[in-house]
Amino acid sequence: MEVALLFRIAAVGILVSVLCQVLKHSGREEQAFLTSFAGLLLVLFWLVPYISQLFETIQKLFEF
Repeated sequence: MEVALLFRIAAVGILVSVLCQVLKHSGREEQAFLTSFAGLLLVLFWLVPYISQLFETIQKLFEF
């Protein structure tokens, strides 16, 4: 896994947490939830290729 990917995930986490706090304090809790959900989906889309590669490696490991 690349170090740059870890920094991007950390940056998204920090940004989403700040935005959620601002939105919650202004009374927009639905938008805060959608913001956190969008951040989660963004990170998951970044991780899908690595998860796919992991499953392929495990499958090759157990082939006869």
